[in-house]
Amino acid sequence: MAMNDSVNILNSAYLAVEYIDSFLPDNPLQQPFKNAWNYMLDNYTKFQIATWGSLLVHEVSYFLLCVPGFVFQFIPYMQKYKIQQDKPETWEKQWKCFKTLIFNHFFIQLPLICGTYYFTEYFNIPYEWEEMPRWYVVVAQCFGCAVIEDAWHYFLHRLLHHKRIYKYIHKVHHEFVSPFGMQAEYAHPLETLILGAGFFIGIVVFCNHVILLWAWVICRLMETIDVH
Repeated sequence: MAMNDSVNILNSAYLAVEYIDSFLPDNPLQQPFKNAWNYMLDNYTKFQIATWGSLLVHEVSYFLLCVPGFVFQFIPYMQKYKIQQDKPETWEKQWKCFKTLIFNHFFIQLPLICGTYYFTEYFNIPYEWEEMPRWYVVVAQCFGCAVIEDAWHYFLHRLLHHKRIYKYIHKVHHEFVSPFGMQAEYAHPLETLILGAGFFIGIVVFCNHVILLWAWVICRLMETIDVH
């Protein structure tokens, strides 16, 4: 009975969102996005899309999202909003952070990204435009991923703060005491693997199209860069 009630609630919610969506104006970006997506499918293999496409989405999104915080440090008016006034940004620290990020992105995360194609093949995850879920489904899936990742991050992050292991792994992340957003993924390689595992759990649970991989990457980066 409980399962039937849950299904009925989900169906009702789906119909309600469909009804509301019917009143919304057409998205002017949908057709250009569709054309770009189909061009990508016509000119690149699934392996190239899953591997190099995912890397490109990650790199472009990460550093673009870091730009506002980077620019704000040069605007005197914005300095009053800086939380850690006693932790000034320096070129030396930012350059060190950037070099470590590049290492983590290409030598730790890229090998993991290389498994994306095999994941989509094993679980028959579609790439086609016609198979892409509606925008509100993707939003709901990203929310589900966020709940799972947040729970994983909370408990594993507390574990990494344990006095017996803190100085070996997590202390690296606190080297700058988070004075700028770019430090979000500045971490020990083991921490990248341990906390990063939570990112993939939601994908395994919810993914029904490759678009969720990229949408969730962008959502997660927005969140982690903002809090740093």
